[in-house]
Amino acid sequence: MKLPLFERAAGIRERTAIVAPEGAFNFGELLDASGWVATRLLAGRDDLDSERICYLVPPGWHHVAVQWGIWRSGGLAVPLATSHPAAELAYVLDDASPEAVVAHPDLIDRVSGVAAERQLPVLQTPALLAEGPTGVLPDLAADRSAMMLYTSGTTGRPKGVVVTHGNLQAQVSSLSDAWGWSEHDHILLHLPLHHVHGITNILTSALWNGATCEILSRFNAVDVWERLSRGDCTLYMAVPTVYRRLLEAWQRADPATREAWSAGALACRLMVSGSAALPVPTLERWQEITGQRLLERYGMTEIGMALSNPLNGERRAGHVGQPLPGIDVRLVDEAGRPVAAGAEGEIQVRGPTVFSTYWRREQETQDAFAEEDWFNTGDQAVVEDGAYRILGRASVDILKTGGEKISALEIEDVLRSYTGVVDCAVVGVPDADWGDRVCAAVVCEASHPLDVDALRGFARERLAPYKVPKQIILVDALPRNAMGKVTKPTVVELFDLRDVD
Repeated sequence: MKLPLFERAAGIRERTAIVAPEGAFNFGELLDASGWVATRLLAGRDDLDSERICYLVPPGWHHVAVQWGIWRSGGLAVPLATSHPAAELAYVLDDASPEAVVAHPDLIDRVSGVAAERQLPVLQTPALLAEGPTGVLPDLAADRSAMMLYTSGTTGRPKGVVVTHGNLQAQVSSLSDAWGWSEHDHILLHLPLHHVHGITNILTSALWNGATCEILSRFNAVDVWERLSRGDCTLYMAVPTVYRRLLEAWQRADPATREAWSAGALACRLMVSGSAALPVPTLERWQEITGQRLLERYGMTEIGMALSNPLNGERRAGHVGQPLPGIDVRLVDEAGRPVAAGAEGEIQVRGPTVFSTYWRREQETQDAFAEEDWFNTGDQAVVEDGAYRILGRASVDILKTGGEKISALEIEDVLRSYTGVVDCAVVGVPDADWGDRVCAAVVCEASHPLDVDALRGFARERLAPYKVPKQIILVDALPRNAMGKVTKPTVVELFDLRDVD
């Protein structure tokens, strides 16, 4: 059986697939190059039979060709984070137990030592991508493992999430229907390519639809604005931190540059924000300067995307919309029973987009699922007027203080609305009297010295007394992982080092 992703590409060989620092490449060139990679990985075998292949390749043409080559050889693709130090790479190599590591020459020094310690061969991309004969490649069924992505590790050591080709196909099909993808789309990509946001929502969705994905080697706010100002990009997707940096760059620009940048952004038919909560002030300011109402959605490594605001229709601030096509979503209480209308509960998801297993973690896989294949996301939410509002992760964002259960995200929204607050993180610090002591780490504008007592007074006027942070500290930046999500366990440690004010 030939997978639809590759069959579709074969029918549009002359259409541009990738624009990258290395040049522009059509679908035919992608099929040819990935065929050479697959042939060399197979090395005379019929099928890699889901052997893991880790690859450390910067965003660009080589990355995409290697990813497709691993898939077409029957291998299980394990992308490594280009930002991670050797110790983090070593953890993945130990956990995944790959057959080999593929590395780009620019990054080989990062991984060659840890690979040698594990007696793993390191294959360089120029040799894999050199033109040559393409052998007979295996037929792949939809239930074959395609990729293993590692979770962000916000609640423990990262776990390998194994998704099948069928999962990937269901994810991009759902997003294509919901967001109106077509062959005429042109999307800009600068997000990391070891997470579902960059891999599935952008890169694979574009290639599935015969669209063009333009890859930047890194994020630079001015470069992104200048590229958007040309007016030929139809989609743009990023995380809240990126949108904030773009706003800061726009603010520093002269009036003529601002006008050109805003006009280019307005030319996009859709702009999406995800991977972390989007502050309402960022949403509103972005709309003010570009005319674009950012579409917020909800998903995670294990499920792809599950909820989305509509392509056409009201996009409510602070909400992530309704279930995407083909996906079942419900809220349950602590006993696993569906909650009453309007009540808070844990999000459960079911459908063809949901992953198959955590790599070599059978018990954790079993614990992650309830009866009838419902996946327990660990995220709390409430449905308000038909739209889901995320309250946070049960483990880090749902706090219990003085017997009251509260959402850290609700408090953060209030604090971010205070003049001068750029960002913040609310956490529960263990406390003998309160259970969780509500604390907030706040980043403020350099031009707006912030008075902590005034901020706390502002919060008292808008929050119940038990929700008002008992301790507020000012920090230069919040600790974040590679996808821009705040690592709240690290934030908690900031308070352990300070006295209560």
